Amino acid sequence: MRPETLVGEIARYAADKKAADVVELDLRGVLDYTDYFLICSGNTSRQTKAIHDGILEGLKRNHNTLPRRVEGASRAAWILMDYLDVVVHIFTPEMRAYYRLEDLWGEAPARLAGEGA
Repeated sequence: MRPETLVGEIARYAADKKAADVVELDLRGVLDYTDYFLICSGNTSRQTKAIHDGILEGLKRNHNTLPRRVEGASRAAWILMDYLDVVVHIFTPEMRAYYRLEDLWGEAPARLAGEGA
């Protein structure tokens, strides 16, 4: 699956679980280990886990795609899902405000998921 398609599918599965503030960062030309970050929030650790589960199950069922690795799912304050071309960051609001990945990668083009290209 093309990275542009993958990030869109991930955003759709996150939105299905009511993820908030879903942002795609286009990191092509900025990083060499991934093309996109998809960053989103859940209101609680329970919701971040539900977002994780929705992405994992949707990509597995519909695209036969599993992440290379997952970190943070047990605590669920910040869950990282590495799909190689797309790295997903699912935060609680407090953790997202603390790490501010959008600011850290501010030179990368960003758009709200679901916006036109």
